Amino acid sequence: MRRLVRGLTVGLAAALTVTAVPAGAVASPVAGGARGGEPHAPEEFVALRSVDPTILQEMRYFTPHDFMGVRVTGYREPTCLVTRDTADGLRRAQRAFLRRGYSLKVYDCYRPQRAVNHFMAWAKDLGDQRMKGEFYPRIDKSTLFRDGYIAEKSGHSRGSTVDLTLVKLPALPTRPYVPGEPLSPCYGPKEARFPDNSLDMGTGFDCFDTLAHTLDPRIKGEQRANRLLLKHGMEQAGFTNYAAEWWHYTLTPETFPDTYFDFPVSSRSLTGRR
Repeated sequence: MRRLVRGLTVGLAAALTVTAVPAGAVASPVAGGARGGEPHAPEEFVALRSVDPTILQEMRYFTPHDFMGVRVTGYREPTCLVTRDTADGLRRAQRAFLRRGYSLKVYDCYRPQRAVNHFMAWAKDLGDQRMKGEFYPRIDKSTLFRDGYIAEKSGHSRGSTVDLTLVKLPALPTRPYVPGEPLSPCYGPKEARFPDNSLDMGTGFDCFDTLAHTLDPRIKGEQRANRLLLKHGMEQAGFTNYAAEWWHYTLTPETFPDTYFDFPVSSRSLTGRR
């Protein structure tokens, strides 16, 4: 086990530039008091790797393998930034999972408001459907706002929400996505979906489909057991699941329950802070 833990550290870093935005306010892309005009993260934010380097990181929005097919605005490094309280909670969960032969793997952590704005702009462009075949095969893109898949604000921007899964140890590598490659539905059989070294949760990450609802009754057997394994472990560590997404968890209570931030996802967002 010790050998596995030592071998888990993944050298990924994601750049986040964030500005504090009061709840309900429009996020400003630049806040004062920061070098180069970019805002820094509050002191309560940390890099997850500095608290628990054994948690795997596959920061999807730094790559083109997401529902838009491009790197998301604001993700300057493939790294997970969260509040310290959230990082401590993830470390508690990870310790319990490691004892059972699993590791957490995060897909997304803190998300700047500028990234949410990018989602919004993409959702309004009905002509851009390059990733439909994988992420929303059965959903009309024009209904993404109505159905709640895209919104003007995200809990991720408050720093206490993460998207994650479980990986059986020892972790196998996941091959990179090649832009333009044939797409397979995110709800198909695991062997037909884009390869992922995680446990089979019944759908891939960011699957815009009701099958992604954590307790959807159509998800049975091993897939349901895997979702419940993740859910129970995260709940014991102080997190609450969002019922419409099996991968989405929020620390309760949140460090910043009413504040949205817009600093970039970047190690520089954590340096030079007052």
